[in-house]
Amino acid sequence: MANVVTHLQTAPTEPAPLTAAEIAALALSLAHLGTGPQATTARRALHTLLDAAPHDDVVTTTLATLTTPLDTATSDRARVIAAAITDHRVVRLCYGDAGANVTIREVEPVTCLVHRDHWYLVGWCRMRRGIRAFRFDRILAVESTGLRARPRRAERYLPFQRKAG
Repeated sequence: MANVVTHLQTAPTEPAPLTAAEIAALALSLAHLGTGPQATTARRALHTLLDAAPHDDVVTTTLATLTTPLDTATSDRARVIAAAITDHRVVRLCYGDAGANVTIREVEPVTCLVHRDHWYLVGWCRMRRGIRAFRFDRILAVESTGLRARPRRAERYLPFQRKAG
């Protein structure tokens, strides 16, 4: 008689909610996928995953932004930023702030996030000597400097998080 292995059946469990850092990583990955079939499928899967729980208006708007493809120029900048985050490299940004003042900044990128209608690069700004969030639509140009950036844990630098209780 053949050996038979039986597996205990357990009740399905609810998946653990995604952390802010996990959502940020997924968002950045989606940012530069473009509009091909894999990107469409990945966005639909993320939308389904995040739609499982009720959301307020801010989260609903954020989810819509997160699952909408970026334009080609922004997607290209997202690719440079994603590579810099992965490789721990400093990027040089040409950045226009809300007042239309343009500065050149060296930034140690930590992560990216989506909040409401906008994508943001979160990183250590060497010019301001502190963590800053840079809106993607205000990043006029980005390039890697090749310089090493200090590795930083994204969880410490993500705004818009619920505090652990």
